[in-house]
Amino acid sequence: MTADTPTRVITADDDPFARRVIKGVLQAAGLTVVAEAKNGREAVQLALHYRPDVVLMDVVMPELDGILATRQILKVRPSQLVVVLTGEDENEFGLQALQAGAVGFLSKEADIDALPRTLEGVCRGEAAISREMTRRLIERYRGTAHGVRGLRPIKSPLTAREWEVIELLKPDRSPEIVAEELVLSTETVRSHIKNIMRKLDVHSRADAISAAERLRIATSRP
Repeated sequence: MTADTPTRVITADDDPFARRVIKGVLQAAGLTVVAEAKNGREAVQLALHYRPDVVLMDVVMPELDGILATRQILKVRPSQLVVVLTGEDENEFGLQALQAGAVGFLSKEADIDALPRTLEGVCRGEAAISREMTRRLIERYRGTAHGVRGLRPIKSPLTAREWEVIELLKPDRSPEIVAEELVLSTETVRSHIKNIMRKLDVHSRADAISAAERLRIATSRP
């Protein structure tokens, strides 16, 4: 996309009226809606076929929800920009969308006239999270285990990706599940786990989880 080329968008929503309204607002602002999907499966097919600048994805859709559709798109095309739309009571889905690789999530209650500017901003590398959603994200992480769990040590032997893996690798979760959430191959996740165990000098996944938590708590103390 260049300054002279309109931003190309695919919209995905199972509500025809919502698609029509969104399309009208985007086109009125000079963006090009190259295709519309009525479910998640169509969204994946159209995104991989047209390769738009950004996909605007409803989170709740038939056949394939917006989270799974986002994962499938990014598994094939990691550079694809996806913004997820959530309802007022669907904030948890928005957080899952970020974990799946979406570049942002917006409430359907937000000012729709601001949507074109938001999508163009995303194409410039800006985040697509409303102020209200940002506030809720801050509250969520402040309240996680009294502000300790979820915070990563500034100085640590683990890389940012390794912290992502260890945070998702709970005793009842397999490397396959972690791989799906991070949109990575299972082999890559297993490799990260081996590196984590080596760096933390432990010999099991359970010990690695415990060691990482001790490291987090120790470095969070004043």
